[in-house]
Amino acid sequence: MITLPAFIELVMSTLFGMVDMVMVGRLGPAAITAVGLTHQPFMLLLSIFAAVNIGTTTLVAWQIGARKPAEAQNVTRQTLLISLGLGTLISGIGVLLAPTIVRFMGAGSDAFADATTYFQIVAAGLVFQVLNMGITAALRGAGETRIPMLYNVGSNFINVLGNYVLIYGKLGFPRWGVTGAAVSTTLSRLLGCLAGLYVLYCSQHSILRLKLKDDYRLHRPTVQRIFAIGLPAALEQFILHSGLMLFARTVSTLGTLKFAAHQIGLNISGLSFAPSMAFGVASTTLVGQSLGAEKEEQAESYARIVHKIALVVAILNALLFILFSYPMARMYTSDPAVAAAAGMVLKILALALPGQSTQFSLAGALRGAGDTMYPLYASAVGIWLFRVVVAYIFVRIFHWGLVGAWVAFVMDQYTRSTVLYFRFRSGKWKQARLRVG
Repeated sequence: MITLPAFIELVMSTLFGMVDMVMVGRLGPAAITAVGLTHQPFMLLLSIFAAVNIGTTTLVAWQIGARKPAEAQNVTRQTLLISLGLGTLISGIGVLLAPTIVRFMGAGSDAFADATTYFQIVAAGLVFQVLNMGITAALRGAGETRIPMLYNVGSNFINVLGNYVLIYGKLGFPRWGVTGAAVSTTLSRLLGCLAGLYVLYCSQHSILRLKLKDDYRLHRPTVQRIFAIGLPAALEQFILHSGLMLFARTVSTLGTLKFAAHQIGLNISGLSFAPSMAFGVASTTLVGQSLGAEKEEQAESYARIVHKIALVVAILNALLFILFSYPMARMYTSDPAVAAAAGMVLKILALALPGQSTQFSLAGALRGAGDTMYPLYASAVGIWLFRVVVAYIFVRIFHWGLVGAWVAFVMDQYTRSTVLYFRFRSGKWKQARLRVG
């Protein structure tokens, strides 16, 4: 009941994202590169909100498990305040630094202008995305994954319609190309944010019911607890996305066509990331609520069951990528060389999926327990050793091209899953909640 709506939400969001990139891809490899180069910088800007979101999901789950809905609502109000303040700041920084960031990412002359415009427009709407993420985190902690599924899938559907109209100039609108994709993304995020706020303030379908007359002063103990749980997760995300940004920069040295193939592979790989992330959400919620109710054995049982299901889904995904890699890549581009390179990427990715599903599901379990340091350690070792250092060696020194970059990706996934597996097996994560207070 908890996993399936999150699974549907993330898979549908991924599919809409794939359609988004397919539409951009029809404009040519330079357009794919312009949009693809901005992805990791955006994720890096948003990494600080991992502290708020992980802390929120975990704390809300604990309070719901302990049957304290008023405390869960208080956590949600604090999350909205933090998200609004920091989200506005991050939006401003993104707009101002867009040219510098795009230049750092190695954009060529054929992609620089489009990438800069795209980054500025999407950055302006980051505050809406941040608020939406905070609302979704709170609802997931309460086990109410169906509600964010509905408004997030709806938002992504609107984004796809907006892309069709604004990228290609349909229904009397001008043909804006990459700029149209950016405008559509920002408008859809605004609508998703408004829908989330409606759920909290106007709907009767959630246990997290807020009122405008509630106390909206910052409550220092609650904020401290949110960040005590979430700061390691934020640092993990910062390490993760700064490493991935350097990984993307290494691949960008192979040229526009190779980076376009890399970006297509990443975009399709969302079909594997989405279910893995959904199982991570389920682990966080179920483990957090079980520990909030002081049921340690139930928490461990949930975590093991989720991990087993995640492995089965990962193996099915791997078979899909091996058998249909080239036809899937051809949906994005008419260039056979780009499609062949992207198909090769998907076959290598298939080898990593059991490790990927393990690290997502077990990291979710540890976060639900408030044990957020070990996902941080795993990401630091896996990302910076393999996707930064080893990938650079494979690509720039050994000249293995895209193959070298994605072999380093496989090594990263199994390294992280190994670290998390041994931490989970130790059982020490069950006591982490007591240290937070």
